[in-house]
Amino acid sequence: MKKTKSRLFTGFGVVLLLILGFAIFMYFNFYTVVVSGISMYPTFKDKQRVLVSRAYWLVGPIKDKDVVIIRDDNPDGYIIKRVYRMGGETVDWANVPDSFALSGKDFQVPDGDIYVLGDNRLHSEDSRKFGPVDIGRVLGKVVIRP
Repeated sequence: MKKTKSRLFTGFGVVLLLILGFAIFMYFNFYTVVVSGISMYPTFKDKQRVLVSRAYWLVGPIKDKDVVIIRDDNPDGYIIKRVYRMGGETVDWANVPDSFALSGKDFQVPDGDIYVLGDNRLHSEDSRKFGPVDIGRVLGKVVIRP
């Protein structure tokens, strides 16, 4: 009788390793967030789930009109807003921060910051209230919304 060599990897084992690798990749680069409130209505409704990516190299850098998740001052909290302007860009006088509004001048976003607004402007606390946000506070970019 002839002994057969045992294989280190079978076809099934390779498939399992690929699935495990994909699951690990997804776990570290993507997560879901539940929208809370009406500040992004009608784009997002209260309690709607969205898929967020940390992998900017995969989905592209943050730019104007992207929807981002920002770390809130509350350790467990986050804010979902739309990027209105990037660092170095000018915000028109109608959307300047409240503290700057009386000057009647346009506001320039500092480099390294982003200026975010909610889609439901009447019911949104955004950069008009708390000013520009450091780009380091961005947790991810919304990539899929059902």
